[in-house]
Amino acid sequence: MSVVGIDVGFQNCYIAVARSGGIETIANEYSDRCTPNKTLFLQIITNFKNTIHGFKKFHGRAFDDPYVQREKPMLPYSLHKLASGNTGIKVRYLNEDKVFTIEQVTAMLLTKLKETSESALKKPVVDCVISVPSFFTDAERRSVMDATQIAGLNCLRLINDTTAVALAYGIYKQDLPTPEEKPRNVVFVDLGHSSFQLSISAFNKGKLKILATAFDPYLGGRNFDEVLVEHFCEEFKARYKLNVKENPRALLRLSQECEKLKKLMSANCSDLPINIECFMNDIDVTGKMNRVQFEELCASLLMRVEAPLKAVMEQSKLSRDEIYAVEVVGGATRIPSVKERISKFFGKDVSTTLNADEAVARGCALQCAIMSPAFKVREFSITDVVPFPITLQHLLSCNHPAPFSKVITFHKKEPFDLEAFYSLPQELPYPDIRIGHFSVQNVVPQPDGDSSKVKVKVRVNVHGIFSVSSASLMEKQKGEGEDTEPYTPLDFIVKGNYTSICMSCESLRTIIRVGTNLSKMFPTKEGVPGEKQDPGAGGSKPKVKVKSTDLPILANNIRQLDRGVLNDFVEYEGQMIIQDKLEKERNDAKNAVEEYVYDLRDKLCSIYEKYTTEEDSNRLTLMLGDTENWLYEEGEDQAKQVYVDKASISRLYREHEDRPRAFEEMGKKIQLYMKAVELYKHKDEHYQHLSAEEMSSVEKCVNESMAWMNSKMNAQNKLTITQDPVIKVADIISKIQELDGICNPVINRPKPKAEEVLEENERSNGAHNGPRQGSDGKGDAKGCSQTKPPSGEMEID
Repeated sequence: MSVVGIDVGFQNCYIAVARSGGIETIANEYSDRCTPNKTLFLQIITNFKNTIHGFKKFHGRAFDDPYVQREKPMLPYSLHKLASGNTGIKVRYLNEDKVFTIEQVTAMLLTKLKETSESALKKPVVDCVISVPSFFTDAERRSVMDATQIAGLNCLRLINDTTAVALAYGIYKQDLPTPEEKPRNVVFVDLGHSSFQLSISAFNKGKLKILATAFDPYLGGRNFDEVLVEHFCEEFKARYKLNVKENPRALLRLSQECEKLKKLMSANCSDLPINIECFMNDIDVTGKMNRVQFEELCASLLMRVEAPLKAVMEQSKLSRDEIYAVEVVGGATRIPSVKERISKFFGKDVSTTLNADEAVARGCALQCAIMSPAFKVREFSITDVVPFPITLQHLLSCNHPAPFSKVITFHKKEPFDLEAFYSLPQELPYPDIRIGHFSVQNVVPQPDGDSSKVKVKVRVNVHGIFSVSSASLMEKQKGEGEDTEPYTPLDFIVKGNYTSICMSCESLRTIIRVGTNLSKMFPTKEGVPGEKQDPGAGGSKPKVKVKSTDLPILANNIRQLDRGVLNDFVEYEGQMIIQDKLEKERNDAKNAVEEYVYDLRDKLCSIYEKYTTEEDSNRLTLMLGDTENWLYEEGEDQAKQVYVDKASISRLYREHEDRPRAFEEMGKKIQLYMKAVELYKHKDEHYQHLSAEEMSSVEKCVNESMAWMNSKMNAQNKLTITQDPVIKVADIISKIQELDGICNPVINRPKPKAEEVLEENERSNGAHNGPRQGSDGKGDAKGCSQTKPPSGEMEID
């Protein structure tokens, strides 16, 4: 079983796997451990309108979402409003315009990452853990889960980026405090390409608990790139009269160069150049920048770094002295001024012990290994948090431990609705605060007309997705001597003066596991819940039996794909995978023709010269020119077989070179077996153990093979070197194998050993003359019987 962790970043993706007793980040087919987060229908610069990138934050968002509309002008590809109101992406696919959902586009990327994993592991990959930003809402998480299903992946958990980093940090620590001691508090700061996240984690031995999270979803490394792009757009407009923003291709090239410049400035204080050849209108452009100028330009961005730092400290209610360390990851944390501000705020040097780019993927792989039964991993529990408060009649607070279940009791006489929504819209980086609408069906009053007690269980699962998981109607039924209402550990807590219950899955399992010891954990005057009481001890009140009936729940307005639509997307993804394989084969054949043209031009004047007449050489030269022109015109998009048929002379060359060697090999075989036949006829002792019938079949096969080879060689010699051959190398090899199959087992059969010959002779003598007498007249040394077999019978061993 494969264990894979995937960090799907805004700009790049990383894949980590658990194997060989550790975690390893694997490389793609280009030997690069970093895979761009792009779905390429062709290359980004040459066909930028058909290359989709920067789509991660469109998950679960409507087309009219302010964020989508703000991003739309900066994208080289086209966005499209779907019938559902969600955001779609329009591209050219198979010579027609297609609109793909964000889930489909993400599934394409995940399919590629899955193929990379399978190529590295040499086995199928299904189970995985995928990272998401900690600020992703319910709708965004559901969208990612849909994408994993379309890609054929079984996502065991969506894990928050900073939680994955904390796991990668803590699981290898051997000096963590024991559970009884004060925990070690570590701040994890992740400033990536497009978002700023941080969390405070409390570590004990074998335990990780997230205390608080904070974020700025719109601050990242790309904001620093955009400042440089804006600066050079203005500079080039003034110096070269170029309006860069009107040319999407030029703007993309400038963005890439500015990103490189930003990285160089992190390690250098001197002036650094930026040079782009043939930038626009065949004009070369140049500019320069240094770190001081860069920090002045980015002053407003740097000021935004401190706000999330203050927020996470306020939420955790910790002082700076209680912070053990500050770990930074993410590409943008390499900017010196960012590190300085973080270090100054916490009053201690930042730590970079984790791999800034791969820490999230490694944490995902560790979580997957923990959840997989195929791996033995050190016991390590993880308690995450819900980043935004949720309201469903009762408030689920911010930073509430997750995953968790909560039971709420209602008193109703008829079906009722529940609306789940985020409580603080101003803190939500998402315009729609609604999570979903849930209708509890089949609620009826009690037989006496009173309101019925309805227990509703709500849940936030390991993916951070909210749901109303079940509802039960508790019906009272009076009857003498009958059992009281059956209790469970969860019911007991609900009845213990609580109207709701919040607990982690681990705590719930602990309570259920102790079972019969509930009286020790929760002592009451009545004893253990569910335990029968003495009828005379508690008064004469009649006992009441309670029947629990499951109620159906209808979920509406959930921002998730319908099951039918999801199945259609899964099927279409499979078709696209097949189409991609065919397209790859077609492109390989096309590239082979291009390579063949350039290679043959060179060889016509060298190694191929003796295989072509002057007339044929001139004809081939013209043909190569025509083929080259055809490739870049009408041959741009042809079927695979068309390209295969274009390359033929190299086949003639290989056949002509390999055929003599094949005939030579066959001739050696024929001579070898013919010599063996001659030696047998001359009574050579090496072959006298073979029968006459066997050697006759060998001789016949040798003569037939010789006649076949001579006829084919004579026929081939009558042809010119440029004509199609009479016999192919593969046919000769097949004939050699046939010859070996008949002759080799006979000729190379080993001669029997002397002992075997002696034993055979003894058997022969015993059968006709009776046992051979030994020196003592009582039989031979082997104890053979002296008694002859009855007349007319033969002793057979």
